[in-house]
Amino acid sequence: MPAKAIMFQGTGSDVGKSLLVAGLARAFANRGLNVAPFKPQNMSNNAAVTADGGEIGRAQALQARACRLPSSVHMNPVLLKPQSDIGAQVIVQGRVVGTAKASAYQSWKAQLMDAVMDSFTRLSAHADVVLIEGAGSASEINLRANDIANMGFARRADVPVVLIGDIDRGGVIASLVGTRTVLPTDDASMIEAFIVNKFRGDPTLFADGMTQIAELTGWRALGLVPFYWQAARLPEEDALGLQTRPAPIVDAKTRIAVLAYPRISNFDDFDPLRLEPNLDLVFLNPGMPIPGDATLVILPGSKATIADLNALRETDWDIDLRAHLRRGGHVLGVCGGYQMLGRTLSDPDGIEGAPGLVEGLGLLDVETTLTRDKVLLEVAGETATGEAPFKGYEMHVGRTTGPDCARPAVRFSDGRTDGATSRDGRVVGLHVHGLFSDDRQRTHWMALINAPASSLRYEEDCETTLDGLAAHLEQHIDCDAILELARVPCLEG
Repeated sequence: MPAKAIMFQGTGSDVGKSLLVAGLARAFANRGLNVAPFKPQNMSNNAAVTADGGEIGRAQALQARACRLPSSVHMNPVLLKPQSDIGAQVIVQGRVVGTAKASAYQSWKAQLMDAVMDSFTRLSAHADVVLIEGAGSASEINLRANDIANMGFARRADVPVVLIGDIDRGGVIASLVGTRTVLPTDDASMIEAFIVNKFRGDPTLFADGMTQIAELTGWRALGLVPFYWQAARLPEEDALGLQTRPAPIVDAKTRIAVLAYPRISNFDDFDPLRLEPNLDLVFLNPGMPIPGDATLVILPGSKATIADLNALRETDWDIDLRAHLRRGGHVLGVCGGYQMLGRTLSDPDGIEGAPGLVEGLGLLDVETTLTRDKVLLEVAGETATGEAPFKGYEMHVGRTTGPDCARPAVRFSDGRTDGATSRDGRVVGLHVHGLFSDDRQRTHWMALINAPASSLRYEEDCETTLDGLAAHLEQHIDCDAILELARVPCLEG
């Protein structure tokens, strides 16, 4: 029997679409259904390497995990990775196909629908139900032409839509009813129901609100979902999450600072450190000084390494880093952050912008040349000195070489090495993402900075949180109605 499908769109960005889809995916998987997640188009610099050797948005990787499926490029066939305020790298079915400014990308979309439908068809062939996530706001009628992310896809595949509103930001009645008002009739007719998300307080106080939305829109009310605090333990999709995370633990024994430069990527690498009760993990926005009591400063990945290196200098973090090292602190660079730590960074082919060579921070005796070939690999191994095994992934362009590479950070199971270490051992860089998700590696790094490890089992914690989120949604959403509303999509042509 062909899979049924249903789409979840939002009145705006960050209304909780990704988490609701993840929670519903786990809820339906727990019922014994074969569930698959799908997002036609995503925009995020937090990406994951898939089991089939490509890359997708981090949110879809989490949703795949919720479904208990290996991740696939077909779960997110179009991924946009912003490199500037007006341009992004375009990834189709897991592979880079080019870069485009926002205005030029609008003309690409019509050509990308074929790839979107191809991936959707492939996923549907192996599922009982496909949960589809829209992008941004359903009411962006200015972007409706050739749309592949929201109503354009819903109409093309003929799938019903559930609209999600976020009551936490205020004006949820206006946002839901307003969406109904501005949408063309044919688009609005695709919406069957709505959910109000992130409610705090006494739900009886909004009972009339739910009724009024239903009366004004003609849509079915599926649920009022209370704020689920434990969801903060799951990986965030994009940098919006950095502004909403819980406040740091002020009495933590060890402070770690992460430099959140403008094009930060894959910052979910550090979620396990954030959950450690003995650590105070702080993300520093440009203009914020590196705390003098920080034990470890992390330079994370970047989607625009040279631009972020320039931004780092403009905020005087290069001066702060040298002062931090003089105080005896440690520095870790991951991927783009590793490349910044070297003597030079060269972009001869203009992969990130104008061709050229820039001076690095000079904290490692290495140099990097950016190349067109992109490394996308799941990897495993151990620290170069053999203390702790790990699992992670590589996702980078560029080749880094130099004398400090003679002291690599890790050794892969196939014998290759990666990374570099300064002579005094206090500056380390490597390309591997996801190290701290491995409890053994996290314990190893915490010992290096004299931080006591806890009993946190990160992977188990993620599973427990997903199950808790699923139970929460089963309690507050009419999940049976969602399955009733889902229907077999149109996969022809």
